[in-house]
Amino acid sequence: MSDGLEGVVAAETVLSQVDGAAGVLIIRGRSLDELAGHARYEDVVALLFDDFYPDLPADVPATLGRARAEVFAEVSALDTGLLDRTPIEAMRALTARLADGDDIAVAFRLLAAPAVFTAAVVRAQSGEAPVAPDPTLGHSADILRMLRGKPGSKAEADALDTYLVTVADHGLNASTFAARVVASTRAGLGSAVLAGISALKGPLHGGAPGPIIEMLDEIGEPANARAWIESALARGDRLMGFGHRIYKVRDPRADALKGAVRWLDARQGRLEFAEVVEAAALAILREHKPERSLQTNVEFYTALLLEALDFPPSTFTCVFAMGRVAGWLAHAREQLAGGRLIRPASVYVGPMPKKAA
Repeated sequence: MSDGLEGVVAAETVLSQVDGAAGVLIIRGRSLDELAGHARYEDVVALLFDDFYPDLPADVPATLGRARAEVFAEVSALDTGLLDRTPIEAMRALTARLADGDDIAVAFRLLAAPAVFTAAVVRAQSGEAPVAPDPTLGHSADILRMLRGKPGSKAEADALDTYLVTVADHGLNASTFAARVVASTRAGLGSAVLAGISALKGPLHGGAPGPIIEMLDEIGEPANARAWIESALARGDRLMGFGHRIYKVRDPRADALKGAVRWLDARQGRLEFAEVVEAAALAILREHKPERSLQTNVEFYTALLLEALDFPPSTFTCVFAMGRVAGWLAHAREQLAGGRLIRPASVYVGPMPKKAA
């Protein structure tokens, strides 16, 4: 038996391969290097959905734009009760209001939901009116516009596209597995996506990037990096942004996102500071844990990028969902196409009943 299902093959998939030893991510026959910084998020949606949605529209950007406009109607359900919740809890609740089903229209509404609802929640929690989507814009450009109330630059939209592409799918991670389990029951795409959001919410999965900003703020300046990191390790704290369950070398997504941060000229000082912290952390980890290969993971530069794009740290997991929802929807349909009900066995280790005298 394997703790945490380590090494257990639970599905065959054509969607993505994660080679942790080589530090390679392949999405439907394309390497991450080919996609990140070159493809739009809508292009990767089309790549992931192909074959699993036979009625996939030819114009994915326009269809996704119309879906954003459709789901915005649910923003009217935002009330004090929801606004008192965390952004991901409020976004999840609004997503649960969407009709469930298995068809392409349902899929596109679910694809649009995290983007539309997160932006609306952020603005409403700040006392500002939510901004309705502009269906004519690309997905990333419209997300920034809905968040800020004004358009972002092309470089900013490109940087967000890179992030969404980078996290769109990543093997059978916890949230994707949760989505596939629910899809296997024939509960509907909406139910599968809600399972994915719920799994992503955990601090050991999608909840990781937010604390990195807290770490950088507490360190304050480069000269404090080594002392702060050594103190954290001495307390037994987990150093967020380093180490990965699968990757034994540097996470390839980290370099893609670091490159995207470099496009944002106004953030170069913050990036240089983060690079100093990264170098110190890697050196200290080698000293303290020489038996383990703890390298920079996707969360470290995710935090830098999303901070630069004005997303509050409390929404970082929501933005992760904006990208990963494409993978959940593709995996759900792949499971529906040929998979059985997922029902693993367990080994009972509890007490046995006493035999009657």
